[in-house]
Amino acid sequence: MPGSPPQRGAPAGLEVLATAEELREIVARLGAELDAAHPEGVLLVGVLKGSVCFLADLMRRMTVPVEVDLLAISPYRPDSGRVRLVKDLERDIAGRAVVLVEDLVDTGLTLTYLRRELEGRGPASLAVVTLLDKPARRLVPVTIDHVGLSVPDRFVIGYGLDFAGRYRNLDGLWAVDELALAAEPDRHLLDLYG
Repeated sequence: MPGSPPQRGAPAGLEVLATAEELREIVARLGAELDAAHPEGVLLVGVLKGSVCFLADLMRRMTVPVEVDLLAISPYRPDSGRVRLVKDLERDIAGRAVVLVEDLVDTGLTLTYLRRELEGRGPASLAVVTLLDKPARRLVPVTIDHVGLSVPDRFVIGYGLDFAGRYRNLDGLWAVDELALAAEPDRHLLDLYG
């Protein structure tokens, strides 16, 4: 089936971090945690584009009232350490219970920026849920309230995470060699899509 993960003995250059089934279990656990933390309901704020798969599955696993809004930021620029908001929320979050939904937290710089931006808008509460945490890359300390999976310091593709626009639609997660992908972005298409 296209997008299904190879067996744990993956082709050279690919390491399976989580299968589709494992991701379903992780998302179900996180949905239950958010239900317990927000019995009256919550506004989920997804960060485009990487969180889309996770956000869609997460809200379907929740049983409390859920509203959704989206924001987008410019790509992180290592030379400046800055990001900027390029698509803002459509809803006013003042007085609301808000959960920021991230695909991956690594350096902590983007999360710090987003937290400061959202806290300045006066939500009743602000929590963070991330599918993946990469603590080895942390440059600034951050608080993450709900973590799906801690991953090693490797480049990750699949389930919303991409390389040059490729691999987002895969239903599993893989660690790959980023330099090899930079040289040949399509190198894993046959392995992962068949």
